[in-house]
Amino acid sequence: MPTTRTPGITISTDGRRFIDKRHRGVRIGIRVGAVTREQAEERLRVEMARIEYELARKARARPSFADCAGRYLAQSHGKRSIDVIKWHVRLLESYIGELEPQQIHDATLEPFVSDRLAAGACSTTINRSLEVVRTILNRAARSYCDADGRPWLEAIPPLISMLAESPRLPYPTTWKEQDRLFRRLPTHLGRMALSAVNTGLRDSNMCGLQWTCEVVVPEIGRSVFVIPAEAFKAKRPHVVILNDVAWSIIEAQRGVHPIWVFPFRGRRINAMNNNGWQETRREPGLPLVRVSHSKQGGPGFAGQVLEFCCVRADLWIRGPTTVPQQEGGLGFRCQVF
Repeated sequence: MPTTRTPGITISTDGRRFIDKRHRGVRIGIRVGAVTREQAEERLRVEMARIEYELARKARARPSFADCAGRYLAQSHGKRSIDVIKWHVRLLESYIGELEPQQIHDATLEPFVSDRLAAGACSTTINRSLEVVRTILNRAARSYCDADGRPWLEAIPPLISMLAESPRLPYPTTWKEQDRLFRRLPTHLGRMALSAVNTGLRDSNMCGLQWTCEVVVPEIGRSVFVIPAEAFKAKRPHVVILNDVAWSIIEAQRGVHPIWVFPFRGRRINAMNNNGWQETRREPGLPLVRVSHSKQGGPGFAGQVLEFCCVRADLWIRGPTTVPQQEGGLGFRCQVF
């Protein structure tokens, strides 16, 4: 195909012109058809100008909030709350994902807040999302830099206003209310709830309890469960003491699943506060009862018992097993905060 006097423009035997040229490392390939030489050259100039504009725009482009969030998620993969952080980021990206960090402030977040309130989200949940925004912007200003050392946010992070929260007041249940609730729960949830009030374990630790965490204590003829530091909120290993009630439940769960102590249909339960719990708690008229605080002794109390038992192992069974029968003091009851 013969070339013309303009580099990059060729002409076929039937008079049709074709542009085939590399400009600034970008290939331009266009069939312009049966046009004049001046028209083909004008089209080439237009394409070269477009490439110049795109390269200049990319050179000035700054990372978007989605880029900052992606880097934050990559650095947070080891956190226990990574799934919750991802959930907040997914909610935020449809509103501010394409904005640059310096464009994010209360005004650009207003549509997100308004839509979440209209969808029925409470102020506390919305504030958790805004805290994720605040954390990402702080890292963009202080930690995330480009190849030239410039921070992704070249300004002081804006003050993100939080909504006024109205935390739910404590709702301690009576023994009678607890019995009414537990008896109506599905079998697998009933066992988990009864174990929770007798060990003080949180929802996530109860759902993630594995047989590999069990440690036999031959001196007392019973086991304890050692939860690793990365799975415990206090970031330290935690020993779960089993009284008679908790031990009987553990014994009943043996052989149900090779990995999880409390499975459901052969799988790990993601949360006790599921549809089964929420539907059941309405029946006895206890809509305020939540799983996350269905305990009173708590991990700290269990740890204190363990220290005591390390000194007198022979008192381990007799000491803790008397706790559930106590009406006051350190007795275990379902409590909501």
